[in-house]
Amino acid sequence: MGKGMGMGMGMGMGIQQCEDAEMGGKNGIEDLRKPLVEEGTIVVSSGLEYEIDGSSSKDGLDGGSGGSIWMVLLSTFVAVCGSFEFGSCVGYSAPTQSAIREDLDLSLAEYSMFGSILTIGAMLGAATSGLITDTFGRKGAMRMSASFCITGWLAVYFSMGALLLDMGRFFTGYGIGIFSYVVPVFIAEIAPKSIRGGLTTLNQLMIVSGSSVAFLLGTVATWRTLALTGLVPCIVLLIGLVFIPESPRWLAKVGREKEFEVALRRLRGKDADVSKEATEIQINIETLQSLPKAKMSDLFQSKYIRSLIIGVGLMVFQQFGGINGIGFYVSETFVSAGLSSSKIGTIAYACVQVPITIVGAVLMDKSGRRPLLMVSASGTFLGCFLTGTSFFLKSNAMLLDWAPVLAVGGVLIYVASFSIGMGAVPWVIMSEIFPLNVKGVAGSLVVLVNWLGAWAVSYTFNFLMSWSPTGTFSIYAGFSAMTILFVAKIVPETKGKTLEEIQACINS
Repeated sequence: MGKGMGMGMGMGMGIQQCEDAEMGGKNGIEDLRKPLVEEGTIVVSSGLEYEIDGSSSKDGLDGGSGGSIWMVLLSTFVAVCGSFEFGSCVGYSAPTQSAIREDLDLSLAEYSMFGSILTIGAMLGAATSGLITDTFGRKGAMRMSASFCITGWLAVYFSMGALLLDMGRFFTGYGIGIFSYVVPVFIAEIAPKSIRGGLTTLNQLMIVSGSSVAFLLGTVATWRTLALTGLVPCIVLLIGLVFIPESPRWLAKVGREKEFEVALRRLRGKDADVSKEATEIQINIETLQSLPKAKMSDLFQSKYIRSLIIGVGLMVFQQFGGINGIGFYVSETFVSAGLSSSKIGTIAYACVQVPITIVGAVLMDKSGRRPLLMVSASGTFLGCFLTGTSFFLKSNAMLLDWAPVLAVGGVLIYVASFSIGMGAVPWVIMSEIFPLNVKGVAGSLVVLVNWLGAWAVSYTFNFLMSWSPTGTFSIYAGFSAMTILFVAKIVPETKGKTLEEIQACINS
């Protein structure tokens, strides 16, 4: 589950804003700061007109007067079924652990393999996602992704032993690896500037919601039934794709001019004037195609090295603060700290994530990136410190009534702090610090580092906890403390700057 939060939430947001920056040129990140719907007239599907502030439409939805917003909302809803599926896959293994091990007679090592093979699949999915999305289109990639997830869930449902179970888990992992890239890209490419920021947060929210729902359903349903619930978002997505247009930017990129204009008109409304936006998209794509293709080795040139250190450094600190260990095995952590039933703590954990994620999204552009990161890392430090202390008290038989309270309090403080900053901000900064021509390769490298970290932490957590729970949380607390120093010394503030200003600031 933590994986979904740390990985998914952030990943979605990062790639989204990275794409925004590419799509919107200089104003990419700026546009996220605009109000949800700018003043002007919006025509909703029924043809009713709503006046906002009574003034005439001034670039109301990017496309002159009478832009229709309902097709954008429908397309976004269909796409974020993929984000919800991402959350369901990630939230699956925590509530089902004891039942699957009992029914299929798995050893701890076999179950750890089942838990962490998801990240290996997702790593491969994420690595190939760019190629698949560019070759088959955004809708084609979503179809492929849903097919992998459906195959995977059926394999899990019918499995009688470790082999089929692992294959199923691997397939769902590959599917969500593609989703984690294509969904935010698709939303960034279809949304008008004025509401892009609002739609960005939906991707994250649906990932977190998907994992919370899987967590809560897992407390009542059997593990085979829970596997079948994973099919629902995929089926909704596949049906929905029939009714929505392909991304106009992709159509323009592959030279399908006629379809490009049709798709753009469907998204902006019949009567909208799309000529200005169409020209902007064409110019942008020509500029991007004229840039030389960057290779991975180019990132190590002196002009990019500082950006690389910031991007990779933030991902390392995000993962090694322990989010995936703590989130993945949260029920067991509560039990081993002396809480009588893990359900109370688990349900609290699931309920904390969603509202705090919303708060973080709102604060991102108000308070700036650096303060959010530092406050967030201080909170994760405090959370780890409290949880570590509770295990210390328990092992030395001191203040035994307080140990479970400290553990639950510590974990909830940790999750809340992580959700507000360390979850999403590293991805946003990553999307802002790399120049356009290396953004693709830089993104791939950073995503790879992140998945590797996610895998390493979720795989080693159980072994570390059996070595020493206090020691484990002390290590994570140490990483949180180092994060504060790293941000204070190396990470620039990117709020309210154009991408060019950020480049100048990094290279100065």
